[in-house]
Amino acid sequence: MKSPRYTREIPQRYRLEAARCESCGKIHFPPRLICPDCQSGSFRVIKLRDKGKVLTYTVIHVAPEQFATQTPYIMAIVELNDGVKITSQIVDCGIEDVRIGEKVKVVFRKIQQDGRAGILCYGYKCVLSR
Repeated sequence: MKSPRYTREIPQRYRLEAARCESCGKIHFPPRLICPDCQSGSFRVIKLRDKGKVLTYTVIHVAPEQFATQTPYIMAIVELNDGVKITSQIVDCGIEDVRIGEKVKVVFRKIQQDGRAGILCYGYKCVLSR
């Protein structure tokens, strides 16, 4: 079971916060302590844009137990308009509706629940922007 405090203290999970290196300007998501490009430790927190496009995707037919009722579902690598790439589930559409290059919007949704009366875990998913 996940600790509710642990999951609440990860701002990028809820607010799409990233870190922009003050030295070289590279955006890191999730945030890093040291920039792998210039080795600087100075960052500024930024909020990522909520729009992007599908770079690639796959359809999941055999899922982990907590997602078994959602199959088949789509997992994609999405490039946000900031240039940051995220892995996200594509929701609220049919499998046949998703295409590479398709525009998407990041939305806040329930990800999973630990047990019948357990902790609800929220985060981001993507929906098609048409």
